[in-house]
Amino acid sequence: MIDVSESQLRDHLTTALSVQRWVDEVASGAPYSDVSELVAVAERAGAELTGDEIDEALAHHPRIGEAPVGEGSSQEFSRREQQASQLTDDPAEVKALAEGNATYEARFDRVFVIRAAGRSRQEIIDELERRLKLDDETEKREAGAQLVEIAVLRLRQTFGETSAESGRSAETASPRATDPAADAGTLRA
Repeated sequence: MIDVSESQLRDHLTTALSVQRWVDEVASGAPYSDVSELVAVAERAGAELTGDEIDEALAHHPRIGEAPVGEGSSQEFSRREQQASQLTDDPAEVKALAEGNATYEARFDRVFVIRAAGRSRQEIIDELERRLKLDDETEKREAGAQLVEIAVLRLRQTFGETSAESGRSAETASPRATDPAADAGTLRA
C-alpha cells in the first residue's frame, strides 16, 4: 500500500508531472495498493495530454543539457535524469545539442523534452534530430509521451519498492541520493 496523505501524494504527483488535470485524476484514484497500480493510472491519465497541458508541464522543465535553476524536488530529479547526458566534454556534442535545442524551439515554439535518464548525450542528439523531422501534431504527441515517461520514472523512484541490498528503489536510484557518481549507472527507464 502506498501510505501517504492526499497532500503528500499531490505534492509527489506535481513533482512528477506538473499538470493540474493529471494530478487531480491520478490523486482521485488513491489509495493505491502498489506502485504498479499507481503507474497504470498515471499512464492512462497522461495518454492524451493537450497542447496546453504540455505547455503547463514544460514550464517546469529545463532545456536538455542545461542545469535546472533553483532548488526543489523537481530540479533534483532533472539534475539526476540529465546526469548521464552531461558526462562528455566533446565540444561537437555540446554544440550539436545547443544548436538542436535552438532549432527545435524555433520550429515548435517550446523546449525539447525527452526522458534523458539512461540515454547518452549522442542518443539524445540523435532523437532530437529525428523529432525535428516530424510534423507538428506528431511531435506534440511525442512530447506528451516523453513527459509521461518522465513522470512514471519519477513515481517509480519516489514510491518504488526498496532493495534489501542497497535500501534504494528497485526500479531506479533514489531521488534523494547524495552521491551522483554512485547513481550514474542506475538511471534507467
